[in-house]
Amino acid sequence: MDVVELVNKYGFPIVMAVGMGWIIKYVWEWATKEVKPVIGEANTTLVALIDRIRMLDNDLIRLNQKVNTVLHLRGKIIESDRVMEQVKVESEASQKFNEAVSHAVKKEDPKPFSRKDDLDDQEKEDKKTAASGEG
Repeated sequence: MDVVELVNKYGFPIVMAVGMGWIIKYVWEWATKEVKPVIGEANTTLVALIDRIRMLDNDLIRLNQKVNTVLHLRGKIIESDRVMEQVKVESEASQKFNEAVSHAVKKEDPKPFSRKDDLDDQEKEDKKTAASGEG
């Protein structure tokens, strides 16, 4: 029979209800026979991957604790090396400063370098500028 004869004999709503029932049955069989096994396999794989991720996370936590322990133990050595390097740099800077001062004194500069004098001169200029209204 063709669809037009069925609609004439039983009516449109009945024919469509039967058609929807057939579509629902087809989708149900497709989902249970083809999709469900694939989802089951994917679920098994997902559980295995989650277990591996947890193991890696635990390994990373343990490794991080070991690295922190090593850094803590080496920190004492590293800190003393840093302090020694700082003392060395400061002594070299002090030596160069003293050489520069002695070199300036040997030239017999009438006004040896003085940071305080330079700051006083700058403050005087700033006050003059502020008083004159410039700037």
